[in-house]
Amino acid sequence: MADHVPSESDQRTENSGVRHAYRVLTEAEKAQMVEVKDLGAAFIAKLHEIGGTDPAGDRFASRDLALANTHAEDAVMRAVRHITA
Repeated sequence: MADHVPSESDQRTENSGVRHAYRVLTEAEKAQMVEVKDLGAAFIAKLHEIGGTDPAGDRFASRDLALANTHAEDAVMRAVRHITA
């Protein structure tokens, strides 16, 4: 998909390949979603720092750090799903 819509934008209701309908989020919900995603990104950046790997890449220094990344991504996804449900 060539076009991208910010996740906190109301236009995301027009950008779905899976859900058939989205509700419009309140400003507080949008702020929560952005905060959760920022916390997840900061945690993943810390994993790269701990392992001495490039934060722009997707490689981690160990299987444990890679699993921590996977679980962080899952946690963010689930928190965002709660906010947007």
